[in-house]
Amino acid sequence: MHPKQILRQYGLEPKRSLGQNFLFDENVLARIVAAADLTKQDDVLEIGPGLGSLTRLLAETAVSVTAVELDNRFIPILRRQLQDYDNVRLIQGDILAQNPADWFDKPYKVVANVPYYITGAILRHLLSAAVKPSLMVLTVQKEVAERITAVPPHMSLLAVSVQYYGQVKVVDNIKAGAFWPRPDVDSAVIRIKLEGTRMNADDTNEKRFFRLVRAGFSQKRKQLQKNLRQLEPDRQVIADILNQAGVDGRRRAETLTVAEWQQLNTALQRQD
Repeated sequence: MHPKQILRQYGLEPKRSLGQNFLFDENVLARIVAAADLTKQDDVLEIGPGLGSLTRLLAETAVSVTAVELDNRFIPILRRQLQDYDNVRLIQGDILAQNPADWFDKPYKVVANVPYYITGAILRHLLSAAVKPSLMVLTVQKEVAERITAVPPHMSLLAVSVQYYGQVKVVDNIKAGAFWPRPDVDSAVIRIKLEGTRMNADDTNEKRFFRLVRAGFSQKRKQLQKNLRQLEPDRQVIADILNQAGVDGRRRAETLTVAEWQQLNTALQRQD
């Protein structure tokens, strides 16, 4: 059934405040599932299952699906839509307030059409969790997908924050007409494959790395050598760090690769 018909049965309307746009195109849903390379050994986390269209396809392919839905109005609908699947666990709550370690004790996959207004927050929350996913396939706003997959000289804090953990690429584009209500923008499906070293990364080193990157991006128009004085006021120390990392201090943050940020982080730690 079309999302509009399902909601009408329950006397409900989508909430714009929660970014509720329901993907109903079966072909697109199938392509999203295919991008996750699911097997019967995979545990899946879905964020914002909505009316359960994607959830059903995931449940047919994976060993288990944990679906976290913020809007409690949809829980009765989901229970009815998913009543034939005993491998689906429904959680009513805010994903940003949940700990994946409560559900998974080994790497899992994330497949979701995420609310666009909290895409960045969801990525930070899951990628920095103690138990990280091995793969993420997310439908996001097309503009956000372009920011996440950017390369120098167009890097952003978001791009570095995601690419630090693994390989990211756009695997599909989705026209606005595949959703109801129709959003104002087109969407894209991104695939983030985490590198093994990042899935078990040292928490202290992660914090140091992102403290450095945030400082570097703090004032976009300024040169790197000036922004990094937030971390170390001594100009000579900053010059030494940049020199050790092989990075020209006159460059701006958006021109650096993730590898160069890592080199800077290593050089900075030597000063501690």
